[in-house]
Amino acid sequence: MEFDFQEIVKKISCVSEEDLTQAQKHLDSLTKPPGSLGRLEELGRRYAAIKGGVRPRVRKKAVCVFAADHGVAQQGVSAFPAEVTPQMVLNFLKGGAAINVLARHFNTEVVVVDMGVNFNFGEVPNLLDRKIAMGTGDLSLGPSMTRAQAEKAIRVGMELAHEATERGVDILGTGDMGIANTTASAAVIAGLTQRSVKEITGRGTGIDDETLQKKIDVVEKALRINQPDTNDPLEVLAKVGGFEIAGICGFILGSAESRTPVVIDGVISGAGALIAHRLNPAAGDYMFMSHRSREPAHRVVLEQLQQEALFDFGMRLGEGTGAVIGMNLLEAGVKIFSEMATFENAGVSGKGVSEK
Repeated sequence: MEFDFQEIVKKISCVSEEDLTQAQKHLDSLTKPPGSLGRLEELGRRYAAIKGGVRPRVRKKAVCVFAADHGVAQQGVSAFPAEVTPQMVLNFLKGGAAINVLARHFNTEVVVVDMGVNFNFGEVPNLLDRKIAMGTGDLSLGPSMTRAQAEKAIRVGMELAHEATERGVDILGTGDMGIANTTASAAVIAGLTQRSVKEITGRGTGIDDETLQKKIDVVEKALRINQPDTNDPLEVLAKVGGFEIAGICGFILGSAESRTPVVIDGVISGAGALIAHRLNPAAGDYMFMSHRSREPAHRVVLEQLQQEALFDFGMRLGEGTGAVIGMNLLEAGVKIFSEMATFENAGVSGKGVSEK
């Protein structure tokens, strides 16, 4: 029996102001000038408030890479053909992709999920088969998916977040794979924000000027044909989104409901985060935006969520690469919060205290 994910979404509550205040008091008692570690302190403060503990810790970290194909790829909006999606999924499983390298470096588990890849993988070790369909429909010709499929994909993401927290993962991260998914993300973000398609549509895999114009035209056509209701995030997702975007949305909501910090990757994950936030703004309290993507739509996402990215390395790969780096910045903030000595227990004089 499928659970009603919207009932669970309603249960997500904001992080307690009292817990944030208590966490700040602890930070101010540490052997350093107040605020001298900048955003690392804020990361530790938010994490501690989410967890509600005096000495929070990080036992395990995991990034979930959601993979799916997009029917709109047939419109020639990407520099790569659609068959790259399953090829990269297999590369993830073999440990040969950028996300694998970074995850090994930062001791982070990689979970790969087939949400809707247009390929029959059969029995492949370590690949989670949660396929909704063999890719979405072409959003420039009609809806990407049905509303029921969108809801199912969100439930999958929520279940994966719950499963991860139940096995002791303390920090979750989002990742994606899917040729033409920056096209779907641009359509979702434009549909939710009513921003100009030309303003938010980027080069994705590195397309030339001619292909970029084609991509802009495709997104504009998709919004014109589908007419998604900007006030109904599920409708926007179903009409112009992707299965991996829906899975990421559910993963973020499931993390928030489980009171687990979730680090968001780039523009694809940002589209999922924006939908999650529209479904319940309290989910934003559990999101940490990792990097600022080169994709122009990501700037709009950051503005809408009223969050600042942790870093800007000019990245635009996806896969969860930015999220893995951000997860470890968050862990550094947690260690500062939990492992530094206080002025009192270190026998160090605090501000305004002098020897007599």
